Amino acid sequence: MMDSRVFVAALLLVSGLTTVFAQSSTPGQVCETKNGTSCEECLKNVTCLWCIPTKSCVTYPVRTILPPHSLCPLNDARWGLCWMNFQTLIITMAVIGGIIIIALLICLFRCCKCENFGSKRFEAKMQRQADKTKTKQEERRAEMKQRHDEIRKKYGLSGQNPYSKFA
Repeated sequence: MMDSRVFVAALLLVSGLTTVFAQSSTPGQVCETKNGTSCEECLKNVTCLWCIPTKSCVTYPVRTILPPHSLCPLNDARWGLCWMNFQTLIITMAVIGGIIIIALLICLFRCCKCENFGSKRFEAKMQRQADKTKTKQEERRAEMKQRHDEIRKKYGLSGQNPYSKFA
C-alpha cells in the first residue's frame, strides 16, 4: 500500500511540474482566492501550494523550483497530495531516482560483462576451428607427399631433382 502511495506521489510530482511549467503564464490570483479553505480544495489546482501553519493557498513559485522558506517551510508545504509534505516528496523522488540510476548502471555493467564473455567464447571457438583446419591441412599435405614419394619410387625418380640446382 505504501509503495503505491509513493508511486502516486512521484507520478503527481512529475505531471504537476510539467503542468506548472506549461501554465506559468496563468495569473497568480487563482490560488490566492482559496486562502482559508481546506488543503484538498487548494490542491485541486496543480499550480497551487498549501501551507499548513498559515492555512494559505499560494501559487507555486515556478522560477525557484523549490518554494523558498520565507513562503512556507518544506516540512509544512503540501503540493499534489495533502497527506505528504513537500520535503518527504523530494526525498522520496531522489531515492527512487537514485535506485533507478543504480539499477540501470548494474544492468549496463552486466550486459557489457556478458557481451565480453560471449566474445571471448566466440574467439575461443574460432581458434579451435582454425586449429582443426590447420591439422587437417597438414594431414593432407603429408598424405600427398607420401603419394608423390610412392609415384617417384615406382618410376625410379627417387633421386635428386635435376632442376633443384636452379632454384
